[in-house]
Amino acid sequence: MTNRKKKKKIYKTTILFIILDLIVAWCFFMMYGPWDKIRNLYVNTAMKTMNHQYFANIFYSEETIQKIMSNNYFISINEDANTDDIVINTKEKSKYKDKYEEELFTRENGNELYKIINLKIGTSKGYLVAIYEPEKVRLISTKQFNIGGKGERISTMCDRYGGIVCINGGGFEDFGYGSDIPIGVVIQNGELTWGNEDARDNIIGITQDGKLKLMSNATATEAINAKIYDGMVFGPFLIVNGKPLEIVGDPWGQAPRVAIGQTKDGIMLFLVVDGENYINGASLQDMVDILLKYGAYNAANLDGGQSSSLTVNGKLYNNPPPAAKKQGGRYVVTGWGLIP
Repeated sequence: MTNRKKKKKIYKTTILFIILDLIVAWCFFMMYGPWDKIRNLYVNTAMKTMNHQYFANIFYSEETIQKIMSNNYFISINEDANTDDIVINTKEKSKYKDKYEEELFTRENGNELYKIINLKIGTSKGYLVAIYEPEKVRLISTKQFNIGGKGERISTMCDRYGGIVCINGGGFEDFGYGSDIPIGVVIQNGELTWGNEDARDNIIGITQDGKLKLMSNATATEAINAKIYDGMVFGPFLIVNGKPLEIVGDPWGQAPRVAIGQTKDGIMLFLVVDGENYINGASLQDMVDILLKYGAYNAANLDGGQSSSLTVNGKLYNNPPPAAKKQGGRYVVTGWGLIP
């Protein structure tokens, strides 16, 4: 090897090590610098996942992680939604209390079924779907549970149910690629189709007449007796009987998120926010604020992150993280759909 070639090789190696040193120095500067928000976002976003909590331990001790989390939390709402407060009347009004109510109720091109309102949350896009016939919102799911599959895309489920607008719903056992095993109970057409009927959890349900029913620490039997026709488990509840979730700091960080809600007039709301995992999207507080702005009286958080999916007329409408978008939406187990 000539001296010139040796020098060139040494030069490239030196440049590579300098770049790596700069990257490492930048990471340590960001993680240990004066920005509490960055530390909080990193730790809370990592710790809210089931499979990637080790990311938090790369930079911080267990004591530091617990201290950060103790300053970022929410107080769960231990109250059931009172569906008697919901009086379904989704017709346009002659007078509105603010521009958000007017935007929500005013039909688009005479569409009496639904309307999509485009939003901006920080640097991310959001989509609020107003559904004017709430009794047509039903739970959708994979054909069967726990048969060794990986679930289905929401677009596939939605088409099979004859749906127009659909979002993903509850969580599932995650082996890295998804599964067809729901976490928590699933109720369909007034019957328990998955899970332990005596297990207690937060149940997100819809009655046959189209009212969103949120039940805290309830069993499937209690939910069915309370006239929940379709239901599944997830959370936290974001708004119950007009009362918002009490949030301190920024628990769970920012991420792509999905929620379902309903106004006191009965308009069903699907809220989906785009984002990159662990980088941007919406916080829990963002979701609460948006839903309150548009009059939500009851609302609950659904599975987000890579699972975030909104399909309209058979096509993926939102922009989930790249891995999910590449396959046309992540494979999931349950969802909610406008089924005319």
